[in-house]
Amino acid sequence: MYKILATLVFALGFALPALAQEAPDVLVRNVSNEMSETVRSDKAIQSGDIKRMIEVVETRILKHFDFTRMTGLAVGREWRNASAEQKASLTAEFRTLLVRSYANALGQYKNQTIEVKPLKAKPDDTEVVVRSEIRQPGSKPITLDYDMAKSAEGWRVFDIAVAGVSLVTNYRE
Repeated sequence: MYKILATLVFALGFALPALAQEAPDVLVRNVSNEMSETVRSDKAIQSGDIKRMIEVVETRILKHFDFTRMTGLAVGREWRNASAEQKASLTAEFRTLLVRSYANALGQYKNQTIEVKPLKAKPDDTEVVVRSEIRQPGSKPITLDYDMAKSAEGWRVFDIAVAGVSLVTNYRE
């Protein structure tokens, strides 16, 4: 599971602000390439420095996620009954959970690559699924799909499906 999360981290981790307005598949592809290059050259990450990993996740990855929407989807129908304060608290806790998961996964990255599939969407779509495959030496490819929505800040992830299993649904259950 950590290897899959590590690849997710690479796929979304190091976008420059200018990339935020690019097509979502281009964003995922560019970020994947940048993340792989950075991790291979960052000695602190390679040595397992958890503080550095958290810093990378906090500063470079989280801006690509819509945590409020993710949390609402993970909570399910009870989200509607939660107060604004409860929603903020739940969102902060969900964010912390994912930061820790992604930071740990970052240390597991070895030689995985991601092949981003061509996007099948209309130019005016505001929600898309970016499909990709994680390729690991000696293993079958694993599908990794990003549900993304266009926002004022650019394209943001609101769910991820690993081998067909939704991250949000997994946490809901």
